[in-house]
Amino acid sequence: MDQIIVTGNGPLSGQIPIAGAKNACLTLMPATLLSEEPLTLTNAPRLSDIRTMTTLLQSLGAEVQALQDGQVLAMSSHDLTSTRADYDIVRKMRASILVLGPLLARFGHAEVSLPGGCAIGARPVDLHLKAFEAMGAELDLRDGYVHAKAPAGGLKGGIVEFPFVSVGATENALMAATLAKGTTVLKNAAREPEIVDLAQCLRKMGAQIDGEGTSEITIQGVDRLGGATHRVVTDRIELGTYMLAPAICGGEVECLGGRIDLVAAFCEKLDAAGISVEETPSGLKVARKNGRVSAVDVTTEPFPGFPTDLQAQMMALLCTAEGTSVLEEKIFENRFMHAPELARMGAKIEVHGGTARVTGVEKLRGAPVMATDLRASVSLILAGLAAEGETIVSRVYHLDRGYEHVVRKLSSVGAKIERVKEQ
Repeated sequence: MDQIIVTGNGPLSGQIPIAGAKNACLTLMPATLLSEEPLTLTNAPRLSDIRTMTTLLQSLGAEVQALQDGQVLAMSSHDLTSTRADYDIVRKMRASILVLGPLLARFGHAEVSLPGGCAIGARPVDLHLKAFEAMGAELDLRDGYVHAKAPAGGLKGGIVEFPFVSVGATENALMAATLAKGTTVLKNAAREPEIVDLAQCLRKMGAQIDGEGTSEITIQGVDRLGGATHRVVTDRIELGTYMLAPAICGGEVECLGGRIDLVAAFCEKLDAAGISVEETPSGLKVARKNGRVSAVDVTTEPFPGFPTDLQAQMMALLCTAEGTSVLEEKIFENRFMHAPELARMGAKIEVHGGTARVTGVEKLRGAPVMATDLRASVSLILAGLAAEGETIVSRVYHLDRGYEHVVRKLSSVGAKIERVKEQ
């Protein structure tokens, strides 16, 4: 296994290019299953999760080629050989469940293993299944697989009302509804930029969709979808993560491809903490204003609220803020596993259920720490940038699921960071 060694090295300066969104790309890739014609994605991120989805699609008989150093994905599902997504692949990543809607809609049946992924709470798939039932599907859970069957003549339009906002369930239902007979209405739908990106891609393929980006999406089913070329939206979580680098250790960094509309709630908290964010022709320029940052309270919420996927990184910043901050996690339970590791670096954090109370210290100290999930791993790297001495982050395989070339990107703006084989 690899480790990442970070040594606190003062202010950062320069530019960091932001990749295409992992969570958008992982949703756009299964959309190829809806059509016999090719789907090409540009601005694709180069991550292990993308490779896992590639393997899953190929196991179904889809053709997937990574071009231009992996930043272009050329896909075709004209000759699928299977509608069964096996446990051996699906267990590695929750997003694998997103092949279920497209397979069910196009072929009328599918068998998909229940998924795995990060250990950050239950995240059940029942909302996905209830959506398909609303479109007339018969579902049977046995032997760890979802066995799904559409009614004679295919899925039918229906009203899908989500009891709470679910990005994955909205995406799966949206894809399935594009080929259902009649009109489907998704109520209490997720509003994330990744949903908007998916709808825009599906529309290029010939889907009839209205209301994406709002809590009610209407889909008029069509008989077939065609091919398309689509650019993956900027990764707002990678964007927010790298915006925090100069916030934590000073300096000024321009995040290329960044847009405020993708991270507006996050930018409001940065401003309150004393971090300047300025739009430029190429992206967003971020700088710490003067002295220590100020404590701020943060509550995670579905988009357009503060993203749960930036909570761990924000906690790293607030560990050195002046005053006491309260972070409330409302999306996933069990998502403060980074707190004990930050405490090893001298942070003062009290966790009570879904709330963490962070009292800022003047300086963190480097220490050996362990990543517990994807976002926790990068929060420890950010903390290491601001700490005195050397921080050694173990179990960094989590990092490869969501961040491409972390060491290269941070080194390019002056961070002292390297990746080494575990001793």
